Amino acid sequence: MALPVRTISLLNQKGGVGKTTTTANLGAALAAAGQRVLLIDLDPQAHLTLHLGVEPDQITRTVYDLLIEPDVTAEEAVIGARENLDVIVAEVDLAAAESELAGLDRREQILREQIRPIAGRYDVIMVDCPPSLGLLTLNALAMSREVFVPMQAHFLALQGVSKLLETVGLVCRSVNPELRVTGIVLCMHEGQTTLAKEVVDDLETFLEQARGTDVPWRDCRVLKPAIRRNIKLAEAPSFGQTILDYEPWCPGAMDYRNLADNLLKSWTAPETEAIDTSGDEVEENGSPEIITLRREASEPAETDDMTTRGTSHQSHG
Repeated sequence: MALPVRTISLLNQKGGVGKTTTTANLGAALAAAGQRVLLIDLDPQAHLTLHLGVEPDQITRTVYDLLIEPDVTAEEAVIGARENLDVIVAEVDLAAAESELAGLDRREQILREQIRPIAGRYDVIMVDCPPSLGLLTLNALAMSREVFVPMQAHFLALQGVSKLLETVGLVCRSVNPELRVTGIVLCMHEGQTTLAKEVVDDLETFLEQARGTDVPWRDCRVLKPAIRRNIKLAEAPSFGQTILDYEPWCPGAMDYRNLADNLLKSWTAPETEAIDTSGDEVEENGSPEIITLRREASEPAETDDMTTRGTSHQSHG
């Protein structure tokens, strides 16, 4: 079973799509709104750890220790990063964890059982997953109730989302039937471009096709606001600061604050309602599915697979 708190894995098998940026800044925005937040850095690159400015002398235990050493407790690994915001950090040794865990029983459930004793002290737990679909990511998905997918509005990114959703479906059937993909976060967004508008339209069409079905992404939606491309978001990690620390009133900070506010509204809405991504109440009948891209605006959307037309490289992860 997933942990008994709102636990969200931020997942995309493509690197540089805004996953770490979103984990750090959305976590900070939720904490600033009064939520008790725990962030877990599960990426061997440890970019989330660096983003939060954790000093080496603060680190006694890391997520690697939790996975490899049964006697290490989560209590020992938690570091207070900001008011209402704790973190369990990563280290480069985490890259070896996949092979070290490979021969263990219930290896995909180790992190969940390690975090369970402290889970009740938090309102939200967010996990920054590595850009791969290996055993570390499987540990994150086994403990989570939700998946957020940070991505850019480019066509090849949609093909990756389709594969990711298939993987979540497999995890649901095997180790965590409670897991759901609930949000797409558009990062480094340039909403004024024709390409971005077409991709978002196709993404939303795809998600609508899943509503009322039995797939784990049936309740997924494109979260709003999209996170606009903003150089301050790229600068903040080099100072070991979240965007709320570094430039609290820049567009990137405002976008993450508004995203956190909209999420909090949706989480507290009655079960019979959902809050749309702009903040207005809308009725929802089911859930979203996977995206099919239209080659021309006049053509009907495909429903069986994704057709991709382009890609882009993102400047921060």
